[in-house]
Amino acid sequence: MSKVIRGCDIQFDITVPVEVIGAGAAGLIAFLAAHEKGVEVLIVEREASPSGSTALSSGLIPACGTRWQAAINVVDDVETFSRDIQYKNKKQADDLLVHKACSLSGEVLHWLVDNHGQQFDLIDSFLYPGHSVHRMHCHPKRTGKALIDSLVTAVNKAGVDIINSATVTDIFASKTSNIRGIRILRPDGSTEDIGCDSLILACNGFGGNSSMVSKYIPEMADAMYFGHPGNRGDAVNWGIGLGAAIKNMGAYQGHGSVAIPHGVLITWAIMMEGGIQLNSMGSRFSNEHEGYSEQSIKVLQQPGGIAWNIYDERLHQLGLEFEDYRGALENGAIKHFASVDELARSIGASSEITTSSLEDIKAFEIGKKHCPFGRKFQKTEAIEGPPYYGVKVTGALFHTQGGLAVDTEAKVLRKDNSALTNLFAAGGAAVGVSGKGVEGYLSGNGLLTAVSFGYLAGTSAADMVKSDKRKTS
Repeated sequence: MSKVIRGCDIQFDITVPVEVIGAGAAGLIAFLAAHEKGVEVLIVEREASPSGSTALSSGLIPACGTRWQAAINVVDDVETFSRDIQYKNKKQADDLLVHKACSLSGEVLHWLVDNHGQQFDLIDSFLYPGHSVHRMHCHPKRTGKALIDSLVTAVNKAGVDIINSATVTDIFASKTSNIRGIRILRPDGSTEDIGCDSLILACNGFGGNSSMVSKYIPEMADAMYFGHPGNRGDAVNWGIGLGAAIKNMGAYQGHGSVAIPHGVLITWAIMMEGGIQLNSMGSRFSNEHEGYSEQSIKVLQQPGGIAWNIYDERLHQLGLEFEDYRGALENGAIKHFASVDELARSIGASSEITTSSLEDIKAFEIGKKHCPFGRKFQKTEAIEGPPYYGVKVTGALFHTQGGLAVDTEAKVLRKDNSALTNLFAAGGAAVGVSGKGVEGYLSGNGLLTAVSFGYLAGTSAADMVKSDKRKTS
């Protein structure tokens, strides 16, 4: 078990100005930001190759005021973006952190393109739940893995190797919680002690720690975990050991559209553009447009904890724009139905109920009926079939949104709001901007803070080190 070791007299094998734990999006961007400041940086990763929660996601980064938005005349700014976030979470997130994340979002994407060879597209064919304008940016391949691979390439071009297969077992600190260094464990059992002037925790949340999930998010204790298994809460526990405050530990991103048993994420774009979810009785049970995060709970409440995504050829073609969906099709997760009767038999429902559910959609679309769950079908096209398409899905926990309290410099805070001298946090290690529960998660909040606060942590850590060196020179 990882731990904090205080006040011991230790000789480090090497010492570097900035250390980063975790090579997901937050850690890789933190590295690039600190390295660009002319400071030596070392980044360590538990796995054999970088991935993190980002690699399992769709890789969509919400950002405002970008050149891609301007190119299609999308008007967006920090105030609009912040308002969307706070409306979704019922103003439960820290205003200053929300504003900081939004203000950095576009700036960081431009920096990644101009300085580090990254590529982004703006998704403008549909709006994700809760966003008032088109602001979802993505790697051209539209996968989180492609985003991570591209960031790793940028790090490698900087001439620095990522130390992979290196598990941080201990954090060394002074009696006053000033960070002195870390101990890493290699696969062969050997250890190495590495000193530092500042430390960035970018090793994500605690979704892979069942005891912590049971404690902080009991409603998801038995749900599928669709995040990185390395998210075991180490950063949070190190922070607690150092006297840091934790905030909003019940917040998380869920998702109501993970194909089973295949374990593939099915894009929510299909729901936003007209798709529906039916339970095994052939009935709708929710407003699919309220958000895919809280939809995780609604799906898990259905018989057997499953639902079916149902849609038509038009929406199937939309899905094919996403690499993950194409993979799901190849793996047999996407089912094709030649008739309503065949669809009903496959999901185990009566043909009458299933037919009624589909006919209701057409009535909602023309205003003849009103959806009992409040969804506005007039904004999308009705499902036209046959044929129909369907995917058996369940609700899942993606990643946690609670974590270490941080300020607008990404410094970790104590319970009295004073900052720990040289400890920074970003991504899942730090508290997010999603409020206190599942319903506050606005699409893309995870990568928003990973990208914005990863950049902030790297910049702040490098600036602190350079400032300290000037004082002592």
